[in-house]
Amino acid sequence: MENIRYDLITAMPELFIVCMAMFILLADLFLKASNRIYIYGLSQATLLAAAYLTFSNHAPSVSYAFTDAFVDDAMSDVLKLMIYLGTSLIFVYSRQYLQLRNMFRGEFYALVLFSVVGMMIMVSGQNMLTLYMGLELLSLSLYALVALDRDNTRATEAAMKYFVLGALASGMLLYGMSMIYGMTGSLNIADINHALMGETKNHAVLILGLVFIVSGLAFKLGAVPFQMWVPDVYEGSPTAVTLLISSVPKLAAFAFVIRLLVQALPTLAVDWQQMLMIMAVLSIVVGNITAIAQTNLKRMLAYSTISHIGFILYGLMSASINGFVYAMFYVVSYVLMTLAGFGIILLLSRKGFEAENLEDLKGLNQRSPWVAFLMMIVMFSMAGVPPTLGFYAKFSVLQAALQAGYLWLVVFAVLMAVVGAFYYLRVIKLMYFDEPADLKPIDAPLDMRIILSVNALALLVIGLMPQSLMELCIYAVTRSLS
Repeated sequence: MENIRYDLITAMPELFIVCMAMFILLADLFLKASNRIYIYGLSQATLLAAAYLTFSNHAPSVSYAFTDAFVDDAMSDVLKLMIYLGTSLIFVYSRQYLQLRNMFRGEFYALVLFSVVGMMIMVSGQNMLTLYMGLELLSLSLYALVALDRDNTRATEAAMKYFVLGALASGMLLYGMSMIYGMTGSLNIADINHALMGETKNHAVLILGLVFIVSGLAFKLGAVPFQMWVPDVYEGSPTAVTLLISSVPKLAAFAFVIRLLVQALPTLAVDWQQMLMIMAVLSIVVGNITAIAQTNLKRMLAYSTISHIGFILYGLMSASINGFVYAMFYVVSYVLMTLAGFGIILLLSRKGFEAENLEDLKGLNQRSPWVAFLMMIVMFSMAGVPPTLGFYAKFSVLQAALQAGYLWLVVFAVLMAVVGAFYYLRVIKLMYFDEPADLKPIDAPLDMRIILSVNALALLVIGLMPQSLMELCIYAVTRSLS
């Protein structure tokens, strides 16, 4: 009985959000359309309460629950708090967009909260089945969210592509897990590590299982050569859903990689390092070069995401504590940049108009100098221009790769970053040097304007003083992996 009580307390944030998501879904049935703002407030309060529960449950030591299938450590707590923050910003940025398109319903908020639970389980999973359950809960919620606008044929097509390719990736991941289970006799992360270190196994079968696992992980991250879904889903989804898909799930995917590769399969590090290295190089090349040819802003940012994933893999492939710290720092930085970037796209959108083409940004400085300035900060940060947060993030992961002996890869990444700067600077050129194609005023809620401004300015402030965020990442990774 005491064990059950301890398990429930450890997983209290997850259980609380699940209960609130179901309550929101039911409450929405009894609310008039004009009163659905209460659903929004309830969703924000849910995230705030979950953050309090996570923070109050935090302990310096690592604790396990549900027969070691669930872990509560520093990395899981920090990433969960980041997920709450990112999701809260998504709710703020997307509220008006949803209201103008008749999507401001309880289903949206319930599905987002269910996806948050999936991310939390991925972050805290200490068992392959637990990790897979979290991944599928996240994936199924995202499939439904992409198709939420039922009258939008582009969204329906994107949802079908995402679902079919996602099912294929899940199958590959499960097949790889089954091979690892067959060779070790356990699904528990720590037991797998112990079994592989204890005696010699059939290396060929382990490598084959590892290939399938890495392929499944690469799809979820959006790394080349499993990136084909990213641009289509980003472009076809409602922008509010694109904002979700492109941001906080990357935090969960990072934790997923750490749990599966770093904690369960460190003895195969030489093998998965080579796989990550190939995917990192290909992602940076394909992402940066293909983005240059895009005229759709969401599609351009999709290829930009693929490039950023390549830089994150640079940190992970170093297979060192420093590399994992810098990779986590990059993921958090990327999420902040993406939230601000897509937040501005939502800010510029209005009823019957999606601000998703590059031409829609022409002359933005003449329409709203402040919004143009915020977008400029975001573009500079994504390009890695000092003194923004993006520069420090890129510098960190390249430093980790250099320390691991990948000199030629670092030089290559720097050159590709220069190439990639072209399509970011093109956005700034359109905003400041082209005549506006649209002179209609920008209408957005005050809270969205304020929080979006803080979000974008944070990219500049944290870039100037990155020590606090870096120390938080160091604390999270070293406490969890020591």
